[in-house]
Amino acid sequence: MELLDIGRIEAAMADSTIGHRISYHMETGSTMDVARAMARDGKPEGAVVIAEQQGRGRGRFDRTWVSPPGLNLYFTALLRPAPEQLTYVNMAATLAVHRTVSHSTGLPTAVKWPNDVRIGGRKISGILIETEFEGGKLEHALVGIGLNVNLDVASYPEISETATSLRTATGRTFDRSEVLITVLRNLEEWYGRVVAGESLTKLWAGSLETIGKQVLLRWRDSTIEGLAESVDESGNLVVVQRDGSRVRAVAGEVTSQV
Repeated sequence: MELLDIGRIEAAMADSTIGHRISYHMETGSTMDVARAMARDGKPEGAVVIAEQQGRGRGRFDRTWVSPPGLNLYFTALLRPAPEQLTYVNMAATLAVHRTVSHSTGLPTAVKWPNDVRIGGRKISGILIETEFEGGKLEHALVGIGLNVNLDVASYPEISETATSLRTATGRTFDRSEVLITVLRNLEEWYGRVVAGESLTKLWAGSLETIGKQVLLRWRDSTIEGLAESVDESGNLVVVQRDGSRVRAVAGEVTSQV
């Protein structure tokens, strides 16, 4: 198993906000849990928790994220945005991964709303955003990213029909350290634009493959079906239902899109 070159990653990110401090683990339950403890302990914005393997890696809706050692990237960045910037944090993370995957593979890359980066309709990355408030004040946001790099998805029947990796998509092996540096640099750029007061909605919306498609969206006990017409400034999905009414989906999972 070839480990990440943490010294190289730290050197590459030394002058950046994101990645200037790295907490590296051979194995942990979840990088999100470690990052949360660091946030509560007052660690600075931009600290990044990286693991070679996760025992309890999770995605949205508490789904398990397949996390074998030495093949993919599993990390969480600790951010401390202003409350009005929070809506763009997901967009910044999604654009960072989208750009990395697109440039690394040279293949058409798209996003299924709100943040599943995909190649050829198969998921290559998952992004999980968790926030913590105290007394109505936003204390921190955790951006957890799992990116399939050298995973042979055919070896995992539970995801073989729905997932892909950089290696599966291109047929070649990637330097994980270089891929991680690229993601962190892209996240630094996009999050920096958020902090500077820029809206990322139009750029993020331009990457969405969901717009213009008939969708079935599930959220808790509710189901929304109709045409995904657009997204609003906050990133909510605007769906035109069969009766012509419009609803805004703040969160949820698009289970089908045609």
